[in-house]
Amino acid sequence: MTGTPARTELPAETEIAVVGGGLMGAATAWAATRRGRAVTLLERFAFGHDRGSSHGSARIVRRAYADPLYVALTGRSLRLWRELEQDAGSSLLRIIGGIDHGRLRDPEGIAATLAEAGVPHEVLPASEAKCRWPGLRFDGPVLFHPEAGTVDAAAAVTAFLTRARDRGASLHAETPVRRITADGDRVRVETAHGTVTARRVVVAAGAWVRDLLDGLVPLPELTVTQQQVFHFPRRDPDIDWPVVVHKDALSTYSLPGGRDGGPAGGRKIAEHDAGAPTTADGRSGAVDPVARERIVGYVREWLPGLEPRPVNEATCLYTSTAGDDFVLDRAGPIVVCSPCSGHGAKFAPLIGEMVTDLAAGGPVPDPRFTLAVHRAAVS
Repeated sequence: MTGTPARTELPAETEIAVVGGGLMGAATAWAATRRGRAVTLLERFAFGHDRGSSHGSARIVRRAYADPLYVALTGRSLRLWRELEQDAGSSLLRIIGGIDHGRLRDPEGIAATLAEAGVPHEVLPASEAKCRWPGLRFDGPVLFHPEAGTVDAAAAVTAFLTRARDRGASLHAETPVRRITADGDRVRVETAHGTVTARRVVVAAGAWVRDLLDGLVPLPELTVTQQQVFHFPRRDPDIDWPVVVHKDALSTYSLPGGRDGGPAGGRKIAEHDAGAPTTADGRSGAVDPVARERIVGYVREWLPGLEPRPVNEATCLYTSTAGDDFVLDRAGPIVVCSPCSGHGAKFAPLIGEMVTDLAAGGPVPDPRFTLAVHRAAVS
């Protein structure tokens, strides 16, 4: 669902108002309408815009975490991605396996966590990994697990929103929210085109969450950064590789780039945590030339199967907590959904389910995701 459909009149009342039409807001609308809930979704920009954290044709899905909580959540999320594919009649996932390596990645420690969870995996010496995946360089143990790959983020947003609309959701692009006001067990959402009264409001606005909730909900520390990604052509278009997470001198990830990689299927590569601090509306949108030089140097050293010249580049936003855990909690009639921290996309359909549970009065999905625990961690 790209572009802006003809604007329809805002309903005066709804059961659940969702602020934000990126991956998390769209997934919430999908999950809630599957349960028969009345949903009104409000998006500041056009649907499918590139101003936030949900655009692009390829994001990583994987099971490999050192944290058992996230390993468990990845399994549930993968099942829900398959349900979305079936529901929408769209192919969104490309499962090609995942590699973790590097001195600071601890592939053997992650392997132990996967073993405890019963997730298939293997640990290879560098020499064997190099033979299996020519064009990649390794200098230590390599973890491979088959339940990893990519999800088409832009197509996923379209699928979530289309199926939510088909089930009765009222979707409103280019409808900025001006103010949210809680009044007992109800909430008023004032927009540029009218006001909606809701039983619950889900704020899934990414980098804009503090602008909307500051002074209304005691939020934890949230840091917004502008990240940059690059696409590099493959020397041999017949050779491709799994998704890769590599932590050494740089903390990087790489994956097949999908449509954004061009007709020859360029590889998407980025640093995970090297973005400059910014704000939602103050970002420059310009790629940092120093970051480009670092990644070109990285490609020369670690990815000899790629041409070391980017053919495409872009920026996006991370909205991160101090410990990179999600924020999924309720304060009165307001549900806070800020799960990004640079690794939330793979969990989108599950986060939609969790947030719908919160909107229905259910418990928080995990104590680590609560507002109170986040605030205590930085106090």
